[in-house]
Amino acid sequence: MIVDPVTTRWTGALFNLAKQGGVLEEVARDVQRIGIELASPAVREFLLSAKVPRTERLAKLAPLFAEFEPLTVNFVKLLFAKNREEVLAELNGAFEQRMLVDAGTLRGVVESARKLDAAEITILSEAMGARLAKIVRLENRINPDLIGGVRVIVGANMIDTTVQGRLESLRRRLLEAPLPAV
Repeated sequence: MIVDPVTTRWTGALFNLAKQGGVLEEVARDVQRIGIELASPAVREFLLSAKVPRTERLAKLAPLFAEFEPLTVNFVKLLFAKNREEVLAELNGAFEQRMLVDAGTLRGVVESARKLDAAEITILSEAMGARLAKIVRLENRINPDLIGGVRVIVGANMIDTTVQGRLESLRRRLLEAPLPAV
């Protein structure tokens, strides 16, 4: 998941304050709830619309604020005060990503032609984790275009052991091989 720099900065500030204040789990729960609410297109459009007065949008959030950690409430109000409501759109994913980084964990994808079982995913996760010196959590995505093998993508790292990947690698090596002088 790629997060814009503004959301990254705001998320980092919220994460650090929550961690220092000892309320990280509560704030994470609140941020997840915000993400669930914004999953609805109607709610998302209403909260992020500049056409609706800020006071009206904040008033609609009041029922949620009653359940939230005060730090989360202050954070959301500050976003509105600074005209940064758009941060709310990606806040849940960015906060989750920040928590994974803090725990030394990376999230990635393993593409395959068929669904992999848990044991296969665990083996791949451990292999990538050893290579990157991190804990790696992989999600399996089915890609029917693959003939066989798997493609593992974690951050900026990719290991392609698909049939297409191997054939492409062989083609490149053959094209780059020096020809003997006659």
